Amino acid sequence: MRFIGVALVASAVVLGACGGGEKKEEAAAAPAAAPAAAASAAAPAAAGTAAPITGTTFEVKMIGDEKGYRYEPAEIKAKTGDGIKFIMVTGGPHNVAFDPAKIPADVKGQLDANFGADKMAELSSGLKMNPGETFLLSLGGIKAGTYEFNCTPHLAMNMKGKIIVQ
Repeated sequence: MRFIGVALVASAVVLGACGGGEKKEEAAAAPAAAPAAAASAAAPAAAGTAAPITGTTFEVKMIGDEKGYRYEPAEIKAKTGDGIKFIMVTGGPHNVAFDPAKIPADVKGQLDANFGADKMAELSSGLKMNPGETFLLSLGGIKAGTYEFNCTPHLAMNMKGKIIVQ
């Protein structure tokens, strides 16, 4: 009988903690959303808004085979507004990641936003596991410059590339 009483009290505490946590998170999230919306409205081309692809879309294959791990082509010359479609071919998982320390501060926010919903971390796409999976990156709002990227799982195997925005 004592065990049932302890189990009942413990269950009530666990359920109460779970139920109360959700409401507190919702309440905390609501006030945070208002300042974020105000900040977005204040900035033209806000860092949180992906810029559309308005030019050419280039294709880059992500490959891992007996010749090594690589992007084909490893260097892309593009213009602001172009897009790059990364296609997982073999040897995954693969992704596309930029080193935040090497991206100029005035480009970082827009480039990160251009990853859209397919993001694993800041300036990093989700992992592509299966042949045929793709990741589309917009260069909309990205100023001229050279931007080096890599595959996080295969960085030690020198899977690197660069985008030259003209």
